[in-house]
Amino acid sequence: MVRGADSSARTATLRRLAPGRSGVPHTTGSGCRIYYETDGRGTVEGTAAVVFLGDVGFGPWQWAWQASALAGPFRTVVPTTRGVGRSDAPPGPYAVEELVADVDAVLSAAGVNSAHVVGCGLGGHVAIHAARQLERLDKLALVGTTAEPTAYDTDVLAADPADETAVRASLAAGLTTSFREANPEAVDRIVDWRTAEDAPPAVCMAQAAAFTDATEWLYEVTNETLVLHGEADAVVPAAAGERLAEDLPRGGFHGVPDAGHLVGVEAARTVSDRLHAFLG
Repeated sequence: MVRGADSSARTATLRRLAPGRSGVPHTTGSGCRIYYETDGRGTVEGTAAVVFLGDVGFGPWQWAWQASALAGPFRTVVPTTRGVGRSDAPPGPYAVEELVADVDAVLSAAGVNSAHVVGCGLGGHVAIHAARQLERLDKLALVGTTAEPTAYDTDVLAADPADETAVRASLAAGLTTSFREANPEAVDRIVDWRTAEDAPPAVCMAQAAAFTDATEWLYEVTNETLVLHGEADAVVPAAAGERLAEDLPRGGFHGVPDAGHLVGVEAARTVSDRLHAFLG
């Protein structure tokens, strides 16, 4: 059982967010078709939506737990990053400005004028850049994210989705040993989702190229920001997350003990509750 997240009450929602669901296509100004999904009524006054931005190569499955927890009080928007799933995969490398433009285009297509952003890894890095460029963004929640490209090991979690054995082995970098041993069914589910939806190695390399050093201008990002980090993160060290929070004018750090890079999976309820309290 996934700790605090994979209850029977949420099974239907998790299935709906898993690969095989339908999405809404939108063609951006660059001609790249991006799929996105929306849910929830947005009952929290003052904010139209929460947009979730995924990590290198990951499909929307990554947000099954948090998007389902926040839908209802918030309207949720989950784009599929260019190169992943049913979104177009133009030749790389991708520039971070292109990924920011994709987010902006999706929010416009979804009729969102104001949005909080939750981003993991690359998605969090894109969120930092987007906050500098887009006025429509409000609070930022950055999960396992860094402003320093050298602090992100883009190789350890990557795997060819056509190779199930490699996908399973790569999860050793994203999930702690104790979690994998205690939750074999959850690991099997994630392997199935990754083989069905994640990007091939060439796209992962194209996406990883979007990491650029943002440390020199972080003072310009004045959005209220929560930096969430698994303290056992083997992809982005927790110390990099702490530095990020310190360098942001309105940043705060929250470490999650005994959780790895995929802290939103390992400590799903803790992360969802923390996001709800912060964004609400």
